[in-house]
Amino acid sequence: MDKSKLKKLFSGLCCSVCRHDFDEDAIFVKREEKNLLVLQIVCPECGKSFGLALLGTGSFSVKEDDELVIQDCPEPISYDDVLNAHQFIDKLEKDWTKYIPDELKNI
Repeated sequence: MDKSKLKKLFSGLCCSVCRHDFDEDAIFVKREEKNLLVLQIVCPECGKSFGLALLGTGSFSVKEDDELVIQDCPEPISYDDVLNAHQFIDKLEKDWTKYIPDELKNI
């Protein structure tokens, strides 16, 4: 994939640690296959490394006005969320794996 297209795609995004903008030299293509693109993005300022997999890239293209947009994310997991999950798991029956589809049990 053309790195200039990736740069355009990531324009407007910055490092979540130091807020430095990503440039073309910050993006490393680690793996490229049909419908899959695995990237490593390294902040040129602080060195923080980010991994990213883009799926469904068979018809992936970047137009002149395209860029990634950060959407509002859900609230971070709270202490209460962890306790609730623990209580839920603790109450599961011993044979809880019967609810997992057979095709997913050996993954």
